[in-house]
Order: sequence, then C-alpha cells, then structure tokens
Amino acid sequence: MTSATDDDIDDSTAPLIEHLAELRQRLIYSVIAFIVGMVITFTFGSTILDFLLMPIESSLRALGDPNPTMQYTAPQEYFFTLVRISMVFGLALSFPVIAYQLWRFVAPGLYRSEKNAFLPFIIASPFLFILGGSFAQYIVTPMAMKFFLGFADASSLVAPLLQDTGLADLGATASDPIQMPTTPHGIAIVFQGKVNETFDITLKLIVAFGLCFQLPVLLTLMGKAGLVTAAGLGSVRKYAVVAILILAAIITPPDVITQVILFVVVYGLYEISIFLVKRVEKKEEARLRAEGYFEDDDLGEDPLAAEFGDDAGEDEGDDTRDR
Repeated sequence: MTSATDDDIDDSTAPLIEHLAELRQRLIYSVIAFIVGMVITFTFGSTILDFLLMPIESSLRALGDPNPTMQYTAPQEYFFTLVRISMVFGLALSFPVIAYQLWRFVAPGLYRSEKNAFLPFIIASPFLFILGGSFAQYIVTPMAMKFFLGFADASSLVAPLLQDTGLADLGATASDPIQMPTTPHGIAIVFQGKVNETFDITLKLIVAFGLCFQLPVLLTLMGKAGLVTAAGLGSVRKYAVVAILILAAIITPPDVITQVILFVVVYGLYEISIFLVKRVEKKEEARLRAEGYFEDDDLGEDPLAAEFGDDAGEDEGDDTRDR
C-alpha cells in the first residue's frame, strides 16, 4: 500500500480558519482579475460587438444589402449590451488567473500523481471551449442567420438597385438615399435587426458549442475516477443519441440545419470520449500489471475486483486455519 509520504502529498496541518482565510484571499484575487478583465474588454466592447455581428453582416450582404445596419430601441440598450460583452469576455480573459488561484487552493490536498493527471485536462478544457466557440462563430452562426433571414424578403432592402422601379428616371445617384420600393398590394417586410437580440443568438451559440466541446474532458475525467467505462458508454449509445437530439433541440435556434450540425458534432465527441476512456482503462490496467495485481490473464476484467478477491481469499484461509 502506498503511503502519503511515498506519493509526495503536501503536508498541510493548517486549521480550518487558515483554510478559510486562504480561500478568501484566492477569491479576492479572482474578483480583482475579473474586474480588470471587464474594464479591458469594455474598452474594446464595440470592436468585440462588431466581431460577434460578422455572421449576420455577411448574411445580409449575401442577400444583397450593400449597407447592413442594426438598431437599438432604448437609450440604455447599447450600453448594457457592451456591459454584457465585458462580463462574458472579461471572465474569459481572467480565466487563467481564476484557474490558477483555484489550483493553488486545491493542489496542496492532492498527491503528485493526481496533480499530473489533472494538468492535461486543465489545459485541454479552455482549448476545447475556444475551439467550440470558433466553430459556432464561423460555421454554425452564419448558417443560422442565413436560414432565419431567408424567410423574409431581405432583397427588398436593395430592390431599387436590382429591379426596374423607375429610380433611375428620378435622377438618383450613388450619393442619394435609397428609396424603398412601393408595393401595389400587401406590406413590404424588411429586416431591421436589434443589436441585443442578434447578440443574444450569437452568444448563446458560442457558449452552447463551447460547453458541448467539453464532453471529452468530462467523460475522460469520469473514466479516470472509475465512474464510467468504455463498455458502459458504448452500451448506452442509443440513449445518448436521444439525449443529444433533445439537447440540440433545446440550445440551438429552431432550424433543422443547426440542430443537425450540433448533433453530428456532439455525437462525434461522444465517440471520441469512448476512445479516450478506453485508453485510460488500458493505461490503468498496464499500471496494475506492473505493480503485480495481474499475475495471469485469467483473473477477470476488473483489476480491483481481482485484488479484493485475493484479499478475501486470504482472509477466508486465515479464518479456516483459526477454526
């Protein structure tokens, strides 16, 4: 049996009050980092907003609008949109500091092997979130915007440039304001997007895909903890498909294309997770064999069960000798 000294656990005998004081200090550092991140991102809030609105801008230009515009209908709407941007991206900017403070608080209670096991996941988690968010920003959101705008006649915004409406006879030039076309019947439906509503759709997709890309990290950690197995994940694959379909219907806009994309991506991540858990199990089995827990290949599939079974057999032998 491996002792605490052999595995180099940090010797900490601090009383509870000292742990609470350290936690308070770590939280203060984290809050300060978050506030600094908010201030920095608020300074560039308009630039970040322009970046987030790029999918709808490209969609409108593809539909024929040469000058896409967005509007806000309340005096405080644009300001609070920038505040929300600063909160979200301020948290992302300060995440390394927050994660470091959390690690400094938790690490003294971990063995060296546990620290080495968690370090790759700490690095992989933000990387996968950025990968998922980028996938949503550059692929999913433009497709969703084109799908939504396709229901409206967005080309009516530039119909005077595309159709014969008599605008040229009026002597209009490029510097003149575009005149909306007259419709003999019905009502002209045009898109007049609000900044906060479009921002909500984009941000929800980024967060949704960023969190979904955490699936391999979550399941691999559960596999290392012995909470799930590759065989168990494979046996519930059909239930996972249903759960992913429900998830895609809830967190994505109500269009089939986006839901199918999210389903394909998350299901692919689920299969990758099964592969990673299987690798974790093989490494654990190799470690147990090296430590002598597997003396031959007929002990069964569960090394812990084999270990406890041997101990139980020895105990029964001792009880028999005592009798």
